[in-house]
Amino acid sequence: MKITLKDGSVKEYSEAKSVYEIAKDISEGLARVACAGEIDGEIVDLRTQIDRDVNLNIVTSSDEAGLKVIRHTASHVLAEAVKRLFPGTKITIGPAIAEGFYYDFDAEPFSREDLDKLEGEMKKIIKEGHEITRFTLPRDEAIKFMEEKGEPFKVELIQDLPEDAQISFYDQGGFVDLCAGPHLMSTKGIKAYKLISSSMAYWRGDSNRAKLQRIYGTAFNKKEELKAHLDHLEDIKKRDHNKLGREMGLFTTVDVIGQGLPLLLPKGTKMVMKMQRWIEDLEDKEWGYVRTKTPLMAKSDLYKISGHWDHYTDGMFVLGDEEKDKEVFALRPMTCPFQYYCYKSEQHSYRDLPIRYGETSTLFRNEDSGEMHGLTRVRQFTISEGHLIVRPDQMVEEFKGCLALAKHCLTTLGLEEDVTYHLSKWDPDNRDKYIGEPEVWEETQQHMRDIMDELHMNYVEDVGEAAFYGPKVDINAKNVYGKEDTMITIQWDALLAEQFDMYYIDKEGNKIRPCIIHRTSIGCYERTLAWLIEKYAGKFPTWLCPEQVRILPISDKYEDYANKVCEELKKNGIDVTVDNRSEKIGFKIREARLDKLPYMLVVGQKEEEEETVSVRSRFAGDEGSKKLNDFISFIKKEIDTKEIRKEEAAEETK
Repeated sequence: MKITLKDGSVKEYSEAKSVYEIAKDISEGLARVACAGEIDGEIVDLRTQIDRDVNLNIVTSSDEAGLKVIRHTASHVLAEAVKRLFPGTKITIGPAIAEGFYYDFDAEPFSREDLDKLEGEMKKIIKEGHEITRFTLPRDEAIKFMEEKGEPFKVELIQDLPEDAQISFYDQGGFVDLCAGPHLMSTKGIKAYKLISSSMAYWRGDSNRAKLQRIYGTAFNKKEELKAHLDHLEDIKKRDHNKLGREMGLFTTVDVIGQGLPLLLPKGTKMVMKMQRWIEDLEDKEWGYVRTKTPLMAKSDLYKISGHWDHYTDGMFVLGDEEKDKEVFALRPMTCPFQYYCYKSEQHSYRDLPIRYGETSTLFRNEDSGEMHGLTRVRQFTISEGHLIVRPDQMVEEFKGCLALAKHCLTTLGLEEDVTYHLSKWDPDNRDKYIGEPEVWEETQQHMRDIMDELHMNYVEDVGEAAFYGPKVDINAKNVYGKEDTMITIQWDALLAEQFDMYYIDKEGNKIRPCIIHRTSIGCYERTLAWLIEKYAGKFPTWLCPEQVRILPISDKYEDYANKVCEELKKNGIDVTVDNRSEKIGFKIREARLDKLPYMLVVGQKEEEEETVSVRSRFAGDEGSKKLNDFISFIKKEIDTKEIRKEEAAEETK
């Protein structure tokens, strides 16, 4: 048989060889660093036997696939360590992930002290250097094997496999785990690792199933690589909006109020108000929207018409019991059914369309408690919601307009390069989840695909991610930990107009069903604020800052001038404060820098006599003396244009 290697060279063998044996035949050094093989493009175990002509690449720790094998093996070492130190623990799954690995256990919560002990036990297991071997069993024998070991979660996983399947296991010196592999040849192959954190998780992601404890870790081939990654994690922690937002006094949460119900503090509220006013003016004055204001709740009757009662009740806060109460209400999870009745309040002709309804909507979603996180996953939130009622012939252009508006908002906030676009489609194999006929779904999805192709947008298609009444474009972004959330949604709806008996009168006097676009322009304000905190590490563009300027008088003698400057700035709509504490000017400057302020104005005798201000900024440090009116003109332009000024130099303050 001929083995064609990555460099084009060919090895010939007269009998079957494992990937590891071939690596060793190439060189002893290659065999020592080998983690897996790649046969005809498929990653396989080093133990895989080759008995035919193939293309073979030896995967090492310098390859992403090789690093994944190291991490997967590390997860098994972690599981063995947990079983040693916490013998009653039941094991579930432990995959490699983007930046490390995790393993879920049926156990009591793990403390940081527990993780440190587990790291020590992992070190012992690695030092023991057990050979890792693979074996298979028929399905029935595999079930019995795991039942005897008292591992019910593993039994369930095996039971889900085909009856004729051969089930693979890996044994590392007596600890055996169900796994498809691949794995290293020995536990000694793990050179550098760290257990990062622990959290709660649900078995198979189902909140109705067992609560598990998940341990996150990471592993690298070299200690230097691990250190660099841990340093990166420290930087991430500094940017984490859940930590930084609280430190900056933007929001807080209180146990007696409840999970997922954050309190926006004055600074955070001011930032959201600035975004909200900008979006409302932008939509109404430049994009032709009209405002509505609709109730925060409605009777169940409304949601039965829309289909939410049948398809979305688990995600709603229901007030009352249909079996006991005459009327049952629910807090609204979205605004669309309400705005449809705004449309239906009068008759419309084809000339009236499109009608673009916009509303700053407070919505309520009954998110699972395990999903709550800061401002990104909450139970009450405010969104820039809108619904466009359009003629079928207007649908494509209006959909393009919604995409253009969303991209404009992202660009203005400096976030456009951080997003990915997704065409979220229905799943034809799960018909119960959706309303409408297959041909309608396929037609609308193709329209959206054509639009995105025409606009040269890079996107991926996600099956099963559509809403129950229509496909959508989801604009997603990742937080500092790599978790992806949807920031903006634009949805094509050819179904709900029928549900609500919506129509317009065409040229011939016929009643015609309109189409509907559900969309946001900036998405959820709370989630966007979280995104901005992490993007800018709290150093926001000037126009968004809750405090744009702080005036620092050198001494008490210049408070009157500082207050005069403050009044002039306020008259021009600039958010400004005066630091009139009896502190040294160097201390005031350092505090203002720690507060991440865009501008500080130092004033003393010279500034008072010349009606100037000494300008310091986080962008360029000491910007020198400026006439007060000149500074006002300068900063107003920056605010009005929503400029994102880059930091030119770090300011050193003695």
